[in-house]
Amino acid sequence: MKLTKTLMATTALTVAAASAHAQEMADSMTVVSWGGAYQASQQKAYTEPYMEMNEGLEVIWDESSNEAVAKLRAMDEAGNITWDVVDVVAADALRLCDEGLAMEIDPEEDLAAAPDGTSAEEDFGELLVGDCFIPQIVYSTTFGYRTDMVPEGAEAPNDICDVFDLETYPGKRALEKRPINNVEWALLCDGVPKEEVYDVLATDEGQQQALDKLATIKDDVIWWSAGADTPQLLADGEVFMGSTYNGRLFAAIEEQDQPIGMMWDAQVFDLDGWIIPEGLPEDRLARAKDFIMFATDTQRLADQAKYISYGPARASSAPLVGQHAELGIDMAPHMPTDPDNAKNTFLYNYEFWADYRDDIDAKFQAWLAQ
Repeated sequence: MKLTKTLMATTALTVAAASAHAQEMADSMTVVSWGGAYQASQQKAYTEPYMEMNEGLEVIWDESSNEAVAKLRAMDEAGNITWDVVDVVAADALRLCDEGLAMEIDPEEDLAAAPDGTSAEEDFGELLVGDCFIPQIVYSTTFGYRTDMVPEGAEAPNDICDVFDLETYPGKRALEKRPINNVEWALLCDGVPKEEVYDVLATDEGQQQALDKLATIKDDVIWWSAGADTPQLLADGEVFMGSTYNGRLFAAIEEQDQPIGMMWDAQVFDLDGWIIPEGLPEDRLARAKDFIMFATDTQRLADQAKYISYGPARASSAPLVGQHAELGIDMAPHMPTDPDNAKNTFLYNYEFWADYRDDIDAKFQAWLAQ
């Protein structure tokens, strides 16, 4: 089951890396991601060209990123790590790193430099938010709404607090089945200034305040667990508005021509990237590191933006972003970082959620069950 491969078959960048860890590499690799349009963009930009350069390599996809922390804890406890590369949000990467479940990355050794020689550490800059986290994209969680369900005489929703306004905008909402983002939006719409949200949320009273605000719409919420759920609920007309990742909404609007509009107000910026589980056998670790080196180089991150409207995490990739690979439309206006879309953004606090996630998760799930 093991195949000795030299890195001469890979790109020049991976060839350069080969000397650092040339050894037997596993001939199969399990990659964990989120499914849907996002995973499809990774397959086109990363794994398909990587497999072309590594004949015989089998890539197995698992769509369990939403449960990555719990599943990696269970695998570690059982002493059986079956995943090789895992796509997670930054806060989950920090937790996994703190718990010793993700291996630390040396950007200078494990990541490719930019084409002009700029080091990976400088090229990723402040987006290297943890010792184990390898950033891929900047994305946002924001809202889409059915354009044909806007009540007659009302403007299309354009304020985050419209989500809580059932009188002007009646109808079901789709919200993610976890506290992150929901509690921040709830506090914002309960009068808490943006700069004070996490101070308030750090208290028991603030957490209850957020849940009380969410309770005002709880009976009209359909809770989702996968990023593809909201676009489908919108397409089916089962909800009037719903939160999800901006790239999923882009796919529904531009690729599927659904009657859906984007509401960018208070979009929450976040990072998504890779971790490598701690404790892999040497051959699987060598494969995982070789793939990471390839998949996070300047060109590959720019290539992903051809298929989905997420901004590449490397500065050197941004100038290479152009048109959608199939639709031929300019991708810049669809990026969450476009100035017209980023007039009122909310910055995700990774350290807060790394510290408070388990406690607030437990309270949120108990509240849901009431």
